Amino acid sequence: MTPGASREPLHGGPSDWEGIVARYAWADSDELDAYTFSVIAGKTVDEVIRAFGGDPEVSWLMTFAEAVEAQASHPYEAYDLLRVLTVDRHVIAIERGRHGSIPEIARRASADGGEFFSLHRSVNAGFQVMHAHDGRVDGMFDPFEFQGPARTEPEHELPAWAEGVTFHGETLCAESFALMERTMGVAVDSGWLDTELRTARLSSPADLFGRSKAAWLP
Repeated sequence: MTPGASREPLHGGPSDWEGIVARYAWADSDELDAYTFSVIAGKTVDEVIRAFGGDPEVSWLMTFAEAVEAQASHPYEAYDLLRVLTVDRHVIAIERGRHGSIPEIARRASADGGEFFSLHRSVNAGFQVMHAHDGRVDGMFDPFEFQGPARTEPEHELPAWAEGVTFHGETLCAESFALMERTMGVAVDSGWLDTELRTARLSSPADLFGRSKAAWLP
């Protein structure tokens, strides 16, 4: 079966979809102004940490707030942290950084039959969702550009795995998380933000990719 796009939706109608979206209201909170959540299938936690540029042999237990504070305490160096946990057969990766939004990370984390979905929100209210399977990115877009009825121009078509979703400014992040849940078959729990999770330091994108522009291209 085709990954992502061909799964049965997790809702039976508009009211069910709205219920899923409502569960993610926390994601649009101004208090949570930047994050990247990634869901990976077909990989172990250690494989995911390596794909993101970390060393699985060195890790700590941290909440999201503790990780943010640790990163803020290193203002003059790249100090990116990745928090991970497993849910069923999925690995969930949580950052205040951007590694999960980089196409090359998606390719590495989904290589050899894996599947990857990430949702990124930046401090400047930039948004991105991305899906990859078996080392290939098959869709990456900014949900902000698809508010209201989806555009019909070929260059603005939604990927197959996002068909049927309409985004709205006030619930943009919640709808993106609902799309992640529909695509990957796993719900994201806001309680994970306050839970101490295994945390690894990541190499900076500059160290991982140098000056290569290809890493940022889908």
